[in-house]
Amino acid sequence: MGRIGTPFGVKGWVRVHTYSESLDSLSHYAEWGLGKEGQYQRYRLVDWQVQGGGLVASLEGVTDRSQAELLRGFEVVVPHRELPALEPGEFYWSDLVGMSVLNSAGETLGIVKELLETGAHPVLVVRSGERERLIPFVSPLLQEVRLAEGVIQVDWGLDY
Repeated sequence: MGRIGTPFGVKGWVRVHTYSESLDSLSHYAEWGLGKEGQYQRYRLVDWQVQGGGLVASLEGVTDRSQAELLRGFEVVVPHRELPALEPGEFYWSDLVGMSVLNSAGETLGIVKELLETGAHPVLVVRSGERERLIPFVSPLLQEVRLAEGVIQVDWGLDY
């Protein structure tokens, strides 16, 4: 759902980079999981505000800048069951991580490691061994997302 950025002020507030369309979407959840690589600790959201085009938040137990700095770079997650229901054909970015990416010829390009928001459009970060591909997540390059199969099909050459 997001990532913790730099501290904001001296009272433990943190900047939060959200991965959703709305800056305040994370404010709808009373508890956040913060961590890396699947290891998360729960924090209760105390207060928040939109500040300078971004979200800043105060978390229970984080009371000074030093504590806030320790959270920098942590992923922000909420339980999947608490997320709003989606319309057919919609999906959460977190559901795409770990999916296989195939091209039009059926060749495997790799596994989605993350998605990046570039401002212009989202980008899939796809890894296969040591090779990393950055594939724009836009039509017509994006052909199909098959959540049930764990497959994303793109119009992207194996040698790109």
